[in-house]
Amino acid sequence: MTNAAHRFDDLPEKTKDFLTNLREEEIDTLSDGIRLVGAIRTVGTFVKWVIVGLIGIFAGIVLFGESVMKILSWFRPIVPH
Repeated sequence: MTNAAHRFDDLPEKTKDFLTNLREEEIDTLSDGIRLVGAIRTVGTFVKWVIVGLIGIFAGIVLFGESVMKILSWFRPIVPH
């Protein structure tokens, strides 16, 4: 098991200074920020798939409409010019 006193020795000096100077409310803010970023990523992924789904539905409707028009054209009488 590692010694707790030497746990952060491999961190850069700037990072150690930042972490040691944090106040309690700043730690709470960082924790909230990490949760917020996770929530934004989740919502972003959801919105991305909603957009992909809507584009797929639109393309499917267009292709279906073209197929229906082609099938209906088979039943139209041929009018000579």
